[in-house]
Amino acid sequence: MSTKSSKMGVVGLTILVAVNMMGSGVILLPANLARVGSITILSWIVSAIGAMAISYSFAQCSFYVTRAGGMSAYAEEAHGKSSFFMASYTYYLSLAIANVAIAISVIGYLTPFFPWLAKSPINTCIGVILTLWVTTIANFGGARITGQISSVSVWGVIIPVASLAFFGWFWFHPALFIHAWNIQHKPIGTAISSGISLTLWAFLGMESACANSEAVENPKKNVPIAVLAGTGIATVIYILSTSAIQGIIPNNELANAAAPFGLAFAKIFSPSIGDTITLLAVAACAGSLLGWQFTIAQVSKAAAENGLFSTLFSEVNTKDVPIKGMVLITAIQSLIALMTISPDLNQQFNILVNLAVFTNVVPFIFSLSALPTIMKRHAVSAQVYMKSTFIVMVALGFSLYGIASTGTDAVFWGGLVMLLGYVIYGFRAHRFPSATAVTATRPDF
Repeated sequence: MSTKSSKMGVVGLTILVAVNMMGSGVILLPANLARVGSITILSWIVSAIGAMAISYSFAQCSFYVTRAGGMSAYAEEAHGKSSFFMASYTYYLSLAIANVAIAISVIGYLTPFFPWLAKSPINTCIGVILTLWVTTIANFGGARITGQISSVSVWGVIIPVASLAFFGWFWFHPALFIHAWNIQHKPIGTAISSGISLTLWAFLGMESACANSEAVENPKKNVPIAVLAGTGIATVIYILSTSAIQGIIPNNELANAAAPFGLAFAKIFSPSIGDTITLLAVAACAGSLLGWQFTIAQVSKAAAENGLFSTLFSEVNTKDVPIKGMVLITAIQSLIALMTISPDLNQQFNILVNLAVFTNVVPFIFSLSALPTIMKRHAVSAQVYMKSTFIVMVALGFSLYGIASTGTDAVFWGGLVMLLGYVIYGFRAHRFPSATAVTATRPDF
């Protein structure tokens, strides 16, 4: 049994939240944000407010709903079993798409060392697919090795990004930042929206921060504090690092950079230092992808054990690794890489980010919209209900805004994927008890 002394305090949990959120999500963002302009600092601020509201709302959900299932369990509290399936299904797809984007980050940072990868879209696509399969096969050894590699390699991104956030300002040129303010000359609101899906991408993963509240001292108080503080720390580092880099590298050069953080360190120090940072980023992204490929296999395994997905996903080897499920999702990811192939690596990254944001935010809406019902069932005080309802409405409003910001293509394809999910559920709904008893009779025709 865990004692109070063995539980995590608010400081440790805050650091854990910040580290979990950062990972590899920010590594290609400066190049994509440069295509909008340095006005995206306003996109960061809007996303930070929305992310904090979402994080706090998830913290409240996790406190009242302690059974397994995370977002899916929260959604079921108000919307029933179909929403449990849809939250699991869309979250699973979002991880699959996001992992392809991470693989693109790996290839982007490898191109300075292997220019062949950037010679043609086919070469890039081959590199992405190979990266996906190598990290999948590396997971066949089991969770222990995967966890050890991922927990160490993630610092290959965090250290350079945090260093640039706090020390890069010594090489910052305000004229470069001002010149790149709004390069597309769009209205302010439109320009901010153009950067929202990219900045929101960097915050994805915050939903996992509240998963282990039982291992935390005084979770009702400390989990919301740690989630907000951890999100705040990540926000500060995100804003400072991406803003600093926009004042170090000329915008037209940054917008076309395959390894923006490596380029920044090359300009500040020397090409050899830049190469070192680039290699660290490659290792970090590969380690992150290794962990996320394992995570998505575990998500599908849990869904299969609950009858939501095919039993194929729950079949494991002697090391408790769902190899068949891993192979299937990697095949799907390879198809996604082929379907989104582009002459411009950053453009392909942007397409995948928009799709990943859409499919990730949908389960946010399913689960967070259940919070008022959850609080009513737990008979919370009127003061707590009003405060949390206000915050969750901010979270839901931002989530809808985030979906709209992904663009018509992402919304169109994401909508089709959602409808397909309901079709799939129609073939599996008989496995679950119905809300109303129905007597089976022979139709009279």
